[in-house]
Amino acid sequence: MITKAIEIEDLVRKYPFTVKYLMTHGIKCIACGEPIWGTLEEAAIEKGFNQDEIDFFISEMNGMISNTV
Repeated sequence: MITKAIEIEDLVRKYPFTVKYLMTHGIKCIACGEPIWGTLEEAAIEKGFNQDEIDFFISEMNGMISNTV
């Protein structure tokens, strides 16, 4: 399960499909060539997203996990 507190490195390793999702929302990650360290929440806030938007991203990505299982 993806949470705000997941480290970007762990997110990319556990759920590689999230790389493309994050890129489409302007959040680059380790596999994209722009290393980002810290949590998903920290990366999203750095890119200007508010808490509601972050919650929406997390909800969508967790839904993607459900669809792949």
